[in-house]
Amino acid sequence: MTTPTPTTAEAVRDEVEAGHARLRALLPALTDTAAREPAALPGWSRAHVLSHIEGIGRAMARQARYALRGELIVAYDGGFPARTAAIEEGSRRDAAALRQAVTDTLAEASAAWAAVGPADWSRPVGYRDGDLRGALLCWWRELTIHTADALLGDSPADWPPALCHHLLDHLAPRAPKGIRLTLEATADAAPRPPCGPADAPTVTVRGTLTDLAAWLAGRAPRGPLHCTRAGTGSPLPALRDWP
Repeated sequence: MTTPTPTTAEAVRDEVEAGHARLRALLPALTDTAAREPAALPGWSRAHVLSHIEGIGRAMARQARYALRGELIVAYDGGFPARTAAIEEGSRRDAAALRQAVTDTLAEASAAWAAVGPADWSRPVGYRDGDLRGALLCWWRELTIHTADALLGDSPADWPPALCHHLLDHLAPRAPKGIRLTLEATADAAPRPPCGPADAPTVTVRGTLTDLAAWLAGRAPRGPLHCTRAGTGSPLPALRDWP
């Protein structure tokens, strides 16, 4: 049975709160030794990933607070260089400080998003010149993907179906040029529309919903993905950059 992307921002907010709970439950496993160990992202430790979760969580919560006041603000003061510097500096903290920082961020995020009412979701935000619903979706993606990247016991195989369907929609622009990409999720009743021009060669990638979402998000699938081109087995195509 297909579980589509939630149709209301309130439903997305419920999914986000569930993600907060999952990450909180994993934080006690973070020791000083574990904080220095590699994460799933090349060149980053678990401490880097958790510092990034802290930063993006606070940044999106700030978008919500300012939008409710009718004000626009950039996601990060100082832009991308300041974001990178904050992650690097934050990664030097010990496990106790990291656990507390992330716990505080999740509480801040919950409070900020709880204050958004039904009529507020279309309010403009500075992040990508979008609206509050788009900022909440960003936090949902970042929270869920990077919780798995931290390698504290969560993986893409644990991603909820609604998030996976959202990722397949949001990341469709990663489909390579010059092909018509079809993603077929096993055990999913409803087929997904293909991406790409109708007259382009068709490439089909088949696997579990979580594995397809992981691959499209640039993460390692747990199981095999089966790729065919014109009915013949083929290597997985190279994906384009994130949208």
